[in-house]
Amino acid sequence: MIADATPTLRFSGLRGRLAHDVPLARYTSWRCGGPADRLYVPADREDLAALLRQLPPGEPLTVLGLGSNVLIRDGGIRGTVVVLHAALNVLEMREGLVYAEAGVASPKVARFAARHGLAEAEFLAGIPGTTGGALAMNAGCYGGETWRYVARVEVLTRAGGFKRRLPSEYSIGYRSVRDAAPHAQPAIFTAAWFAFPPGVTEAALARIRQLLERRIATQPLSLPNAGSVFRNPENDHAARLIESCGLKGYAVGGARVSEKHANFIVNPEGRARAADIEAIVAHVREVVRERTGVELRPEVEIIGEAAQ
Repeated sequence: MIADATPTLRFSGLRGRLAHDVPLARYTSWRCGGPADRLYVPADREDLAALLRQLPPGEPLTVLGLGSNVLIRDGGIRGTVVVLHAALNVLEMREGLVYAEAGVASPKVARFAARHGLAEAEFLAGIPGTTGGALAMNAGCYGGETWRYVARVEVLTRAGGFKRRLPSEYSIGYRSVRDAAPHAQPAIFTAAWFAFPPGVTEAALARIRQLLERRIATQPLSLPNAGSVFRNPENDHAARLIESCGLKGYAVGGARVSEKHANFIVNPEGRARAADIEAIVAHVREVVRERTGVELRPEVEIIGEAAQ
């Protein structure tokens, strides 16, 4: 039996790693963020289900993959944080479909599909996150979007039960995925089956190399970042708007708007606080709104509590 620091919480039959008061900076690509009250890395999908079945109904639950599209405030996250990367990591062919669990990195799915003679998965090589994160936000780049290729998904309910669902059960938009049912219970994406069209392995791998070379040339990948910070407005690009307002290099504390790509905020020396990054987000939105009339919408999710 795993005993929790909270006397009223005890877990039995779990096989993963449980820890308490864990700084979350190492679990985010921005390398900042306060502590989690409780952090759990499951052994596999069944172990995750066992945890959820034992969590009290009112216990806050947060799920992280690679932490590449999230800003965790300096006060941290109350309740339980589950990290899926390297835990739910099965990737295989099933009945002609690519089956990927939620913890599998998106670039790995791109290479796997290419090596199995499938096309149009190459865009996933440009998404710095996991399959679960890509499903949750309909991640996309270079003309591709995740849900365009989803045949079905598996979800895990808060009660700890697995269900298979179809794309028709969701309202899917640009960087948006919502349950189509008005009062559906929250659930965690644990896996997906992708239907990619036939292709040529050599051509797909060459396309992946081309996209990665483009990313390296245009994005500040050598510095801690969380990918694109703002969604692109319709018929425009957030980076163009931010650059047109002279905001490249704008800094607060240890964070700044990248000089290489204006829609990236970087943490060059790893000393930025989440509050620094959030202040930059607010300032960029205000300046762009005042000077262009465009309201930029954050693509990254800002969660947790501010430091006291």
